[in-house]
Amino acid sequence: MLPEPTDPAMPMAGIPLLAATDLQDHLLVASNDLERLQRLLGDASESLMGHFYGATGELKRLLHAVASHPEIDASQLHVAMEHMAGAITAMQFQDMASQLITHTERRLRNCADRLAAEAFADDEDGETVVEALPLRPNPVTQDEMDAGSIELF
Repeated sequence: MLPEPTDPAMPMAGIPLLAATDLQDHLLVASNDLERLQRLLGDASESLMGHFYGATGELKRLLHAVASHPEIDASQLHVAMEHMAGAITAMQFQDMASQLITHTERRLRNCADRLAAEAFADDEDGETVVEALPLRPNPVTQDEMDAGSIELF
């Protein structure tokens, strides 16, 4: 991470222009890759959730149908429902991953913008837009998925 400059008028010292340009390009490419990953995760998550909820609905219908026939053992349907609930809970991973990707992307954009503003010093009017740093150092403190007491159905 680039240190905060003490004097905004003072350009960054010690970074050759070509290296700064190369570094900025890499930061922007990484940021764009994170954006694409965000879209892919979102699309996959949306599709999976639709399928999970569809399968859960079918399992519920089967469970109700079996309930009217006491001679049929419904234990396997209950096990399937538990697995489906676990799968849907695991899909919350997408939300946490999305928050981390957005956070990292903002940090990369901030670094690239500051690098451009400070190293290239081509902003005579002082109106360069620099992506704001995220307010919190880490948007997600959880590092594992537990169902807890969440009711999904």
